[in-house]
Amino acid sequence: MAGHRPFEELRSKMSPERRARIDARTKEMMTDMLLAEIRKLVGRTQEEVAAEMGITQPSLSKLENQDDIQVSTLRRLVEALGGQLEIVVHLPHADIRVSQFKEAS
Repeated sequence: MAGHRPFEELRSKMSPERRARIDARTKEMMTDMLLAEIRKLVGRTQEEVAAEMGITQPSLSKLENQDDIQVSTLRRLVEALGGQLEIVVHLPHADIRVSQFKEAS
């Protein structure tokens, strides 16, 4: 499109302080998303992700709308989206990564 410049070109002209503010705001916005929103963010359809997980599209829809999900199922879903699941416990004096639920080899 005429008159439009790639975001990275615009970003490269920003001050380091402005880039830091934008990065912090983006990180804040990204920390609270529904599974369906994450799927859409990475540009995948329910059909694509369901096929990769070996389940039906209606089953994936159900998973995306559940309030509770098994860790192993969530891991499979996140990996089908190209991500890696990490569980972090936030305590008053530390953030601790839980290693108990890592995938069995």
